[in-house]
Amino acid sequence: MKRSEIITKDALRVATLAIVALGILTYAVIRLGTAAHLFSRRYSLYAFVPNASGLREGGQVTVAGQLAGSITKIEFLPVDADTMRNLRLTVQLDENLQQQVRFDSRVMLRNQGLLGERFFDITPGTPRFRPLHNGDTLVLGPSMDYDMMIQRAAAVLTDVAGLTHDLRGLTQSVARGVGTIGKLLTDRALYDRLNATLGSTSNLLARLQNPNGSVGKLLDDPQLYNNLTEMVTQVDSLMTRLNSGQGSAGKLLRDDSLYTNLVTVTARADSLVASLSKGNGTASKLLSDTTLYNQMVQAVGHLNEILADVKKNPKRYTKGAIKIF
Repeated sequence: MKRSEIITKDALRVATLAIVALGILTYAVIRLGTAAHLFSRRYSLYAFVPNASGLREGGQVTVAGQLAGSITKIEFLPVDADTMRNLRLTVQLDENLQQQVRFDSRVMLRNQGLLGERFFDITPGTPRFRPLHNGDTLVLGPSMDYDMMIQRAAAVLTDVAGLTHDLRGLTQSVARGVGTIGKLLTDRALYDRLNATLGSTSNLLARLQNPNGSVGKLLDDPQLYNNLTEMVTQVDSLMTRLNSGQGSAGKLLRDDSLYTNLVTVTARADSLVASLSKGNGTASKLLSDTTLYNQMVQAVGHLNEILADVKKNPKRYTKGAIKIF
């Protein structure tokens, strides 16, 4: 009787533990199923993608980053010219989220971290478009291609490696004293010359700062500044007088009487020149008619003949001119 009571207590303990474990398992399954939307009603949507790399059947589907369903099928389509529709994905979503997925929703193929698993993310739609129903098609949006990024990163790393190699070669050349920079770092003579140049420059600056020199006067003596200021003041006063029309120069700048007179004189001179050109009047005849010129030449010729005859026979012209009383 004692033995059967002990067995009964052990069996009771085992049964109790089993019931507790089954309760815990049931609770966990319910919680996990609720979190994964396993017990909710679902509807199916389709999406066409060029490449399903990183995706798998049973992979998670999210809406705005929140778990909403799973990928149930990935199947190849017949080969055609449209390389953007190589594969068709069938996804199942929780019907409670149907109002979030609309015709303007887009599919993004994202990664969990840089090297994490790829998943299927859907952006929420807007009220302007109706919700998608069972059997509708989702539109694929622009997604980041990590393979392309890795290829570009590899190319960048290759360039960086080449640049590092070039820098190593450059630093080695500089360390050996090759080139101007190398000479600057390794040549003592160049350092001495630079040091001497700096010393000469220092002496020159000291001489320039001498208050008795011309440059020192320019730096320290305000007399030149005062003279320049006074000259600018006088020039400003002169310009003011000129602008006010005072004096002869002011009249030349402001008064147009001289200009009017010059225009009148020019017009008259132009008229006179035109009259002379037309041949009117004595002056015009003098300019254009050669008759007077020819007569003057002839008269001068006769006068020369008379003078020559006077020199030869003066008595002919003086006979009887002198009378004695």
